[in-house]
Amino acid sequence: MKRTSSLVKFILVLILTAIGLVASFVSFNFNSPGGNRWKYNGFAFAINLGLDLKGGVYAVYESSVGNPEDTRMNGTVSQLTDMLTSKGYTEATVVREGSSRIRVEVPDVDDPSEIFEIIGDPAELVFYLSEDSTLDASDRLIFKGDVVNNAAAVIANNEYAVSLSLNSEGASIFREVTSDNVGWYIMIYETQNDEITGNPISVATINEAITNGEATISGDFTYEDAQNLADRIMSGTFSVPLTLIETSIVDPTLGTNALIAGLVGGIIALVMIMVFMSVFYRMMGMVACISMLIYMILMLFFLAVFPLVQLSLPGIAGIILSLGMMIDGNVIIYERIKDEYRSGKSILAAYHAGFRKAVSAIVDGNVTTIIAAVMLLIFGTGTVSGFGMTLLIGLILSLFSSLILTRFLLKWTIAIWGDKNPELYHLHRRPGFDESEEIQYVPKPKKAKRAKAVADVKNDSVPFDALVNAAEQLPDESNDRKESKEKAEDDFDDIFGPIDGGDKR
Repeated sequence: MKRTSSLVKFILVLILTAIGLVASFVSFNFNSPGGNRWKYNGFAFAINLGLDLKGGVYAVYESSVGNPEDTRMNGTVSQLTDMLTSKGYTEATVVREGSSRIRVEVPDVDDPSEIFEIIGDPAELVFYLSEDSTLDASDRLIFKGDVVNNAAAVIANNEYAVSLSLNSEGASIFREVTSDNVGWYIMIYETQNDEITGNPISVATINEAITNGEATISGDFTYEDAQNLADRIMSGTFSVPLTLIETSIVDPTLGTNALIAGLVGGIIALVMIMVFMSVFYRMMGMVACISMLIYMILMLFFLAVFPLVQLSLPGIAGIILSLGMMIDGNVIIYERIKDEYRSGKSILAAYHAGFRKAVSAIVDGNVTTIIAAVMLLIFGTGTVSGFGMTLLIGLILSLFSSLILTRFLLKWTIAIWGDKNPELYHLHRRPGFDESEEIQYVPKPKKAKRAKAVADVKNDSVPFDALVNAAEQLPDESNDRKESKEKAEDDFDDIFGPIDGGDKR
């Protein structure tokens, strides 16, 4: 391993780490060449925060019908999401809880009553055809609200109105009804348990035949009146009729305090881990600390760029847990290196053997936890799903940090500071060990080199290509167990590349 090139690589990693820390935690304004002024927010400030950290409102709804179909429940979730997004609540989350419940969370809401007004206590919508705008037994039910695709406040003929968009079924029925009953009235009611709950929310006169499924309700509306009517119509058009069973408001102050407490806990854990690793492993501990900083930068970056990630208190717990898994991987590697050095290998030989023997334990431990995280992500809801998401991202980064970052950083560290001073790495021999028996690291020769060595010894006149083919068929002088062990070690190098890289010191 060349000392100069290793030093350059190590310094470059430190510089990139420093840049990553700045990009993660610093926000600043800058002017583009075109004269526009832009604001950059660090990764840590661009992460979407959940309800328990940012404050807001949540509501739980239950289907008014028993055993609703999955397709209808999923359609209702999509309708609720679209309705909230169209009103500007882009961070709102709508998820199913079990087979018949839907949970709505809207973080960072200044006036929670607005959300209850938009969603309300969803009732089923019904449309009646009436000759005299008074509901009686002669009036006919046209259709229910599930045929309405969208309702929105618009400007028509220089006045505010409500635009209705119907699906193909509703458009067909509406075309027939409006063609045959010009001058009659269409009344819209809300119902609970198939019973009309009060006065109509809208009474509109049929002025002409409507054949395209696009209708407009006009009247002496202000913008607020038109928007409220559109909201009430949309709240009654869900595929499954819903009943509000639980609501709560989370104070933003409580969320801020919870976030601060989580961050303080994470920082304390980070510092304590760094101190522990530096004391017990010295230079190897320093490498683990650098890997940990890079891990945190990558974690913040992915939490900020993944659109489905919403950080909550359980999510912070998932980050800290995955950080512990990452450090646990480093501890396994270092303990293997210490065992190999104690048994008689040189520092460089112990480094190679330690990594090779630790990789299976690290992969097994992380993969089993990844399976658990995926199950939480698939079957969990709300904050449980958020915990699974952050844990999954953290575990993948943990594998990368332990098996790639730590491996190369430690390789460069040994090249820079040398492998003759075990105290730098807190390594010790077993009692009574004779240093003259130290086992040195010998890179395994490639097949071409083995063939060339055979050519030098046996016959210089034999073509080299022929000897390469012959070398591939040379019998190995070790037993089957040794062959199996070396094959496993070669597999590690095939996946991650040779550790020594062929460099000479």
